[in-house]
Amino acid sequence: MKKIVLLDGYSIFYRAFYGIPDLTNSKGFHTNAIYGFLAIMFKILEEEKPDYLAVAFDDQTPTFRHAIYKEYKATRKPMPPELREQVPVMQEILKAMNIYTVMKPGLEADDILGTIATKAESDGMTVSIVSGDRDLLQVATDIIKIRIPKTKAGRTEVEDYYADDVKRVYEVTPMQFIDIKALMGDSSDNIPGVPKVGTKTATELIVRYGSLDGVYENLEAITKAAIKQSLTENVHLAKLSRELATINTKAEFDFSFEKTKLNNFYTKEAYSMFKELEFKNFLGRFDSDSIAAGQKIDLQSFFHLVTDFGETEAIFAGLNGLSHDAVIGVMVFEESNNDDDDKTGDTGLIGLSLAVSDDKVYYFPAEGFLTKAYLVAKLKTLVNVGFTVATYDIKKKYDYFIDPELVMSKGLKETACFFDILIAAYLLNPLKNDYDVDDIAGQYLDLQIENYPQLFGKLSVKMAAVNVETFTKYACTLAYVCRMVTPILKSNLTEGGMDGLFADIEMPLSYVLHDMEKIGILVRPDELKVYGEALVGRINELEKLIYEQAGLSFNINSPKQLGEVLFEKMNLPGGKKTKTGFSTAADVLERLASEYPIVNDILEYRGLTKLKSTYADGLSVYIRGDNRIHTNLKQTITATGRLSSTEPNLQNIPMRTEHGRLIRKVFVPAPGYLLMDADYSQIELRLLAHLSGDEQLIEAYRLDEDIHRITAAKVFHTPFEEVTDLQRRNAKAVNFGIVYGISSFGLSQDLTISRKEAESYIEQYFATYPGVKAFLDETVKMAKELGFVTTLFGRRRPIPELTSSNFMQRSFGERVAMNSPLQGTAADIIKIAMIRVWDRIKRERLRSRLILQIHDELLVEVAEDEVEKVKVILFEEMQGAAILKVPLTIDLNVGGNWYET
Repeated sequence: MKKIVLLDGYSIFYRAFYGIPDLTNSKGFHTNAIYGFLAIMFKILEEEKPDYLAVAFDDQTPTFRHAIYKEYKATRKPMPPELREQVPVMQEILKAMNIYTVMKPGLEADDILGTIATKAESDGMTVSIVSGDRDLLQVATDIIKIRIPKTKAGRTEVEDYYADDVKRVYEVTPMQFIDIKALMGDSSDNIPGVPKVGTKTATELIVRYGSLDGVYENLEAITKAAIKQSLTENVHLAKLSRELATINTKAEFDFSFEKTKLNNFYTKEAYSMFKELEFKNFLGRFDSDSIAAGQKIDLQSFFHLVTDFGETEAIFAGLNGLSHDAVIGVMVFEESNNDDDDKTGDTGLIGLSLAVSDDKVYYFPAEGFLTKAYLVAKLKTLVNVGFTVATYDIKKKYDYFIDPELVMSKGLKETACFFDILIAAYLLNPLKNDYDVDDIAGQYLDLQIENYPQLFGKLSVKMAAVNVETFTKYACTLAYVCRMVTPILKSNLTEGGMDGLFADIEMPLSYVLHDMEKIGILVRPDELKVYGEALVGRINELEKLIYEQAGLSFNINSPKQLGEVLFEKMNLPGGKKTKTGFSTAADVLERLASEYPIVNDILEYRGLTKLKSTYADGLSVYIRGDNRIHTNLKQTITATGRLSSTEPNLQNIPMRTEHGRLIRKVFVPAPGYLLMDADYSQIELRLLAHLSGDEQLIEAYRLDEDIHRITAAKVFHTPFEEVTDLQRRNAKAVNFGIVYGISSFGLSQDLTISRKEAESYIEQYFATYPGVKAFLDETVKMAKELGFVTTLFGRRRPIPELTSSNFMQRSFGERVAMNSPLQGTAADIIKIAMIRVWDRIKRERLRSRLILQIHDELLVEVAEDEVEKVKVILFEEMQGAAILKVPLTIDLNVGGNWYET
C-alpha cells in the first residue's frame, strides 16, 4: 500500500518553538522553531518512509466558519515576534525542498488534514497525520494514524494513535472524543466548553451516556447539582464547542495526490538556506551534487601530496618571492602529544599543509627524507619574511614556528606575521559555542567541508594519516580555508573596529598564554593527598553529627531524601515542594543555617565533599611528570573577552572558606623562587567612574580612601568617620551591584532587607552619582539601537536578548548591556598588562615567569633575587596598562605558596 504523511504546519511549528531553548544563528536570527520543525519532520520521514508528503497551514486571515466562531478564535494570542519572523523562512524552506504545502482561506489545517486523510484512506493508502492538536484524534481509524510529537530539551518523542489507541487511552471512540472536547473545552484552541466540566467529568459523562446528545437526554439522572446546573445553563456553549471541535473531512480545496509525491528534498536552494541558518547537523544530509552555493574542491586539481625532498625545497624557496600583502595558509598536524614533551625539534609531527595560492595547496607528510626535524625547520623559515601566515589555533603550535629564544631577544613583534582565524572568528561573534574550521568555512566562504569526525571518526591523527589520499585532501582543505578566509576576516575586523584589538592584544596574548601553559604551576602531590585525607576526616565527622541530629541514617547527597528528613521528619520551616520533592538548594538551606545546627553542618558537608571531589581528587589527575599542572588558558570562550581556564580550572580555586583556601598551600614555587600575586583593586568600579565621567565617583577615587565608606557616607548622609560597618557593607553591595545591573529585588535578597528599602538605596546611589545613571541608561539605549556594546578597546559584545518578546530575557539583556563594557574593558586591560609584564620580564632577561591569570589577578613565579625588580615591573606595567580618569592600582603580595600570597 502507498503511504502518505500529513504534517500540521503551525501546530508543529509552535511546539518546536516552545520545546527548544532559544536558538539563533550568528546574525541574531531566531531559528529554534525552524530547527525543531525540521527535526520532527526528518524523524517522522525516516520512520515512515512515505510515498507522499504534504504540509497544511491554517488560514491566518480573520475568516472563520461563522460569526460566533470568529468571536472565540479571535481571542488567540498573537505569535511572539521571534516565532513570527521564522514563519516565512520556514515556508520558503519547504518550497526549496519541493515539499507540497496546502492552505485555503476559511479553512483550518485540521480541516485540510482530515479531508486529505479521509480521501487517502478511501483510495487505499495508509495515512499518518503529525500534529500537536489532539482534536485530530477524532479522524483516527484502523488505517489513519495520528502522531503527536513532543519536544523537550531538544529531544523529540512521538505518541501514536489508531482508533483502538484512542479508545484505550481516552475510554471513548474517536467520534466520541469530539463530544468530550465539547464538554471540557480547550483553552489552547479557544473552545469554550461547559463551565465546571473538566476532563474527568466530561469523560465519565460521554462513557455513560454515549454522546453529547445522550448527556442532555439524561440531564435528570446527573446527580452532581453544580454540573447539572452548568450543563442546563450552557447548552449553547456545548453545541458551539462541538461545532468548533468537529473537523470538516469534506472540505473543498484544490488538491491532487500527484502534487504530494516525494522528490529530492536536498536541493541546492535548501542547502544554501540551511547553511545560512547554520543548521550544521542537517548539512550532512546533502550529497555533493546537492551542494549549491558551496564551492566544490577537486583534490586532483590543486591539492598535491608532496613526498619528494627536491620538490619540497623548491616549494619553500618559491615563497621568497611572495609580496608583503600575500597570505599563505598553514596547518600543522601532530600526534596526540605526550604532555611532558616540548614541541621542538624532532616531535610528534605527522605532517603539514601549505596553501601558497588559490590553486596551489600542498601536504607534506613527515616521512622519508621529509623528517620531522626538517619540516619544523622549514616552518621556522616562514616567520617574518614579509607575508601573513594564516593558521588555526596558533597557541598550540607556536614552537613549530618560533624558537623561544628569538621571542625573548626580539619580543612579541616576532609573532606579528601570524593570523589566527580562530581568534578572528571569535572576535567577530563571541556568542558561538565553537569555531571549528568547517564552521568558519561555511560562514565566511560559503564552503561546505567535511570535518575530522565525519572523515575519520574517533581515529587518532596518526591513524587517520594512514589513509593518505583522504588525509591529504583534509589537510589541504584546512590550509586552503585559512588562506582564503583571512582577507575576509581582516576586512570584517577592520569594519567592526576590532583590527587593533586583534593585532595588538589578542594575537600577542596568544603567545604569552602558550608560554604560561608550557611552564605550568608547581604542585606538591603529597600535600594534596594529605589535604584530601583531612577533608575525609572532617566529612566523616559531619556525617555522624548529621545522622545524630536527624535521628536516622540517610543519603545526605540525595536532595529527595534530605528534603524529606528536614521538612517532613524534622518539620523545619521554609520547605518548598517541587515535582521531585522538597528543594534543598543552597539559598533555601542558607536561610535556615543560623537557627538549625544540622543545616549548617549539611552546608559544610556539601562544601567539603565538593572540595574533595573537585580539588583534592580532581587536581591530582592533572599533575604531570614535572609535578606541575599545565592548565589550558582559552581566549575564545567567553562573550566578554575574559580568559577561561580548563583541564583543570585554576581560576576557580576556592577563597571563601578556610578549608577552601587551604588548597592553595599545595601550589608552590620551584626551589629558589617565590610566588608573587598582583591583583587589580576594584577595576570594574574604577572603569565605571571613567566611562560614566561622574565627577563625584571620580573624586572619590582620587581621594584614595575606602570607596565603600565614601559611598556609604554620601548615600546615607553620614559623616565619613561615623559610617558604621553595616552601612559600609550595604554600600559595598550597592557599588558592586550597580556594576552588574542589580535590581531592587536582587539587592533586597543580597542584603536581607525589604524591596522598598533596597529600591531606596539604589535611588540614593544614583542621586549621589547621577553620571552613573546617565551612563547606564545611555549604554542600554545604544545597545538596543546597535544590537551590541563595545569596550574601551573596541571589543564588541552582541546582545540579541534585547529584542526578545520575553520580559526576563530582555531584562537579562539590559543587565548584560550595563556590565559588558565594564567587564570586557577589565578583560582587555588585564590582557594588555599580561603582554607588557611578560615582554618586560623577557627583555630584561629575568628568570622569573608569569604562570597564571585569575581574571583581575596575575601570579608570577619570581626568582628570590629578582623580587624587587619584578615588583617594579608589575606596578609599572599593570598600572600603566590603561590611562583612565582615575588611577589603576594593584595589591601585591609575596609568599612561599599561593595561600601565603
